[in-house]
Amino acid sequence: MASNSQSGNAEVPPVLPSIPLTPEPGPREASLGTLAKDVTTHLSTLVRSEVELAKAEVTAEVKKGVQGSVFFVIAAVIGLFSLFYLFFTLAEFLSLWLNRAAGFGITFLFMLLVAGIFGFLGYLRVRKIRKPERTIDSLKDSAQVLAQRGRSEDNVRELADGPSGRHAAAG
Repeated sequence: MASNSQSGNAEVPPVLPSIPLTPEPGPREASLGTLAKDVTTHLSTLVRSEVELAKAEVTAEVKKGVQGSVFFVIAAVIGLFSLFYLFFTLAEFLSLWLNRAAGFGITFLFMLLVAGIFGFLGYLRVRKIRKPERTIDSLKDSAQVLAQRGRSEDNVRELADGPSGRHAAAG
């Protein structure tokens, strides 16, 4: 059985509710309605337990991801700040052949050119983003199925009889 204690750095998900099983009745003790109610209750509890388990697992993994990404962010910030020294070195190197101001001016223009290229590439990528058509279609189909689920029995009979009414003629 799972516990809430920690072993090492791994977090154990909280204990989830179990399915409330009832003693099995004899062959003629339970009615069909009671059995249907029990199945519905057990299924509902099972689905809730699965959702809680998924939430617990995803939450733990997201926490690990966030903690790891902090180190990537720190490395990226230090890398970006160190670019200042790279460009300063480039400007000083150019000043060996040119005026110092010209070396810094050329380095500045080079930085603007690189930033413009990456900005344009980013614009091209963002422009290609589209809405999730398949997901939207799937959700619309699911909504239609659920909306038709509560229709009258006449629709069910029409589907069973077919367009020519063969089922009714045979009976």
